[in-house]
Amino acid sequence: MDSLLAQARAGLARLTPEQAEAARRHGALLVDTRSIDEQREQGGTIPGALHHPLSVVLWRLDGLSRDTRVILICRHGYSSSLAAARLQELGFGEATDVDGGFEAWQAAGLPVEPF
Repeated sequence: MDSLLAQARAGLARLTPEQAEAARRHGALLVDTRSIDEQREQGGTIPGALHHPLSVVLWRLDGLSRDTRVILICRHGYSSSLAAARLQELGFGEATDVDGGFEAWQAAGLPVEPF
């Protein structure tokens, strides 16, 4: 898994939670890929983020313009890296993810809606 993750991240310009929030405010699409159970466990969601669990995120975003800046966020920032790399392969050139995931988002004190 480590080599797959390293390979996926090699092509990503990963964002800090603060950078992701700023990009979202400027029109980027923030997509939370956590399951409902993970959102419940972690106690919240991100205001303004779309929710497409990892199992369906690729096909749910397929109808978007490939020029859309897509930022994925998961629990820790592992599965979102793999999915963002796949989105790049599918033509979303600016796809990336949040370094540290939702845990880092919360630790940064960014907006969270209680679950």
